[in-house]
Amino acid sequence: MTNRRPGPYFGQYGRRRPVVGGLEARSQRGSFGRTWWGRELVDIIEFVADTGRMSRGRTYARGGQVISLEISSGMVTGEVQGSQIQPFVATMSIDRLDPAEIEELVALVRRQPGSLAMLAGGEVPEILGPLLLPARASALNYDCTCPDDGWPCKHAAAIAYLTTERIDENPLEILTLRGVDLDMLIDGVGGESNDADVDDWFGDEAQLPALPDVDFRAAIDDLDPLLLRKAIRSVSDGERAVDAAVRELKALYQQLR
Repeated sequence: MTNRRPGPYFGQYGRRRPVVGGLEARSQRGSFGRTWWGRELVDIIEFVADTGRMSRGRTYARGGQVISLEISSGMVTGEVQGSQIQPFVATMSIDRLDPAEIEELVALVRRQPGSLAMLAGGEVPEILGPLLLPARASALNYDCTCPDDGWPCKHAAAIAYLTTERIDENPLEILTLRGVDLDMLIDGVGGESNDADVDDWFGDEAQLPALPDVDFRAAIDDLDPLLLRKAIRSVSDGERAVDAAVRELKALYQQLR
């Protein structure tokens, strides 16, 4: 018979206290994550987490036990009502992008047509996922004022699930979580590629390249002569008038040369 070290027992703390007006999850059954970003983040969160605690975290999230939730640079903070009189304060943290990683992000947005417009419109292109999402679950860190030292505890798990729903609603929250300011990102993308002279907004003094030399070919030469003469004949009197009209057209095209 093997000796197993018993885990912490929290039965003495009683049932969780009900909350009025809590942040109840939209997902009441099945998996969390409605958008690509939400689903990807759920997969990362659940990858190495304790399944029992994650299950209880989903119950807390769906039962409205989370009182408040704030996403800030590198941190999600939430108050979660448990069995105690005072709610617990749980956090989920992630490293913010460093300057080199932000430069890589700017360069990637610049290379992808339409990415900047999507960001300005409140969407985040999936191509940015490898830079904005944590590479692995160990990149996340959890903490809570409750006595459970699980990773994460059910309270931190609850705020993690609600965070995925917040990102479903507003994908730009993933930028906030990684410490990326949207306005600075847009300025960074546009700044390097904008070589315009601010003193000559309309390009009045711009030096344009010379036009290429091309062989002249009058448009009339590309027309079917029979169809052209037929068209002119419909509004002319006799063949002499048709011949004169054709010569006149050729002369006009020569002047356009």
